[in-house]
Amino acid sequence: MNADTRLIPVMRFCGQCSCGCPELFLDPDAPEERRVVITDDFGQRIQMSLDQLRDILEQAKSGALEEALLATR
Repeated sequence: MNADTRLIPVMRFCGQCSCGCPELFLDPDAPEERRVVITDDFGQRIQMSLDQLRDILEQAKSGALEEALLATR
């Protein structure tokens, strides 16, 4: 059995191709600190808590994430 069979798909970040776009999943069987799973098109994955994802979303909504990315240019 594939370990990813219990992942609940939430969102795909592209969808314009079939290249294996990054995706956001919830893993109901994972410990709380690893419940959120983000995969990329290279087969890598990161896991984080819902609180960590909420923090990223708040920073994105406030513009802080965009500001930080622009500062790296």
